[in-house]
Amino acid sequence: MAKFLGTRVLHSGIALIGLILAVFFLVRLTGDPTDLYLPIDASLETRKEFAHKHGFDRSAVEQFLVFLKDVSQGDLGYSLRKQRPAMELVLEAYPTTLRLAGVAMTLSIALAIVVGSIAAYRPGGVFDRISSMASLAGASAPDFWIAITGILLFAVTFRWLPTSGVGGIEYWVLPIVVLMLRPFGLMVQVVRASMLGALSSAYVKTARAKGVGESAIIFVHALRNAGLSVITVAGDLTVGLINGAVIVETVFGWPGVGKLMIDSVIQRDFPTVQAAVMVTAMAIFLLNIVIDLLYVALDPRIRHQ
Repeated sequence: MAKFLGTRVLHSGIALIGLILAVFFLVRLTGDPTDLYLPIDASLETRKEFAHKHGFDRSAVEQFLVFLKDVSQGDLGYSLRKQRPAMELVLEAYPTTLRLAGVAMTLSIALAIVVGSIAAYRPGGVFDRISSMASLAGASAPDFWIAITGILLFAVTFRWLPTSGVGGIEYWVLPIVVLMLRPFGLMVQVVRASMLGALSSAYVKTARAKGVGESAIIFVHALRNAGLSVITVAGDLTVGLINGAVIVETVFGWPGVGKLMIDSVIQRDFPTVQAAVMVTAMAIFLLNIVIDLLYVALDPRIRHQ
């Protein structure tokens, strides 16, 4: 198992370095921040002083080397907009994103397991056909389209829900529903396919012959053996959910790290963008490690790889 996890850590580390490198140079293609943060009539001396203070008068390679040095010391720089440590801003916004993504993913997994298992129990039945069509529709629809349609229908037309912001439970409904539709739709299909194979296996027939109840067969015996593929897809979808929260947070004005990242890109706040990407990448890295540990728990053969 140590070799398996070591390989995963090495691969994730290489990917993290490549991501940091790409983001650092690509974000600088958006333009010179001096044009945004100083008045149009600012003097040449003022512009040079601003550029020198933030290192923009150096080449991109020199800026990157300084950035690596600062990162090694735990310093991700100061936000150009807020004049506060960039990491501080990201860590303030991240809990809001994690709560939103966590609730959406938990509901998606729980509902998908129930719906997919029931659909697999009677394949070809009415419930199976309806759930398959609904799950495929949810998995195919773009997040931004669902979000805009939801606002138009439930916030503007019927005035049942707020259009944006954070507050009571009514503010959570639309963002959570939009975020969970795609993972729910994909998970239903995965659970159904895995359960069909598990329910037709020999150990399930043996359990039925011993008089084990159908609910125990479905949700204990069959689901446990179908769990590896479910966890595989759930892990990938969770990673995608964190990234997909950028769109949802922007549409609904949700004050999470996704909206912070978009605002920082628009306003050329390079340190905040870099800090947000690094924290998000590290969160995904740790999430993948947790998923790998779950693999080991469900499939002991991995321990010997």
